[in-house]
Amino acid sequence: MELLKERILHDGVIKDDDILKVDSFLNHQMDIALLNEIGQEFRTRFADVPVNKILTIEASGIGIAAIAAQYFDNAPVVFAKKTQSRNLDGALYTAPVHSFTKGVTYNVQVSQKFLGPDDTVLIIDDFLARGQALIGLIDIVQQSGASLAGCGIVIEKMYQGGGTLLRSRGVRIESLARIASLEHGTVTFL
Repeated sequence: MELLKERILHDGVIKDDDILKVDSFLNHQMDIALLNEIGQEFRTRFADVPVNKILTIEASGIGIAAIAAQYFDNAPVVFAKKTQSRNLDGALYTAPVHSFTKGVTYNVQVSQKFLGPDDTVLIIDDFLARGQALIGLIDIVQQSGASLAGCGIVIEKMYQGGGTLLRSRGVRIESLARIASLEHGTVTFL
């Protein structure tokens, strides 16, 4: 998606040849016009699948998923919570997700009343690096008995291997910007 690549080149900030900060337009401050374009692109890429639920993980994926949902007939957006809440009650699907950025493992949770065997689920997230968040979310989809439509990723850091791992397991991944490297302060797209 050329618009996204241009925005990454113009407003993205590289830290330590490994971290790409896109917080000025994607995951802290959100450019709604750009998110609308992203949502439309996900719809185009998954036009062949009857998606009726969108799943993401808190917090960065929520805004993207919510905007994208309007292009999937306003499919409900379900997000996996990283911490236990008194508001989250009843039976839960849970899966461990390790965050390399934060150096912690979360036991993410989704209420069983929001996903089930009648659902076709599209997972949406802002980044794909090592694939741990997606592995956890796919586990939750499998626990629910739902069908997995695939994973819509805004930015994939190809050099960290998560996409390769998941694709080798037969998971459909549609990434809008695929980054080959961030070496020497330069973004190189695949």
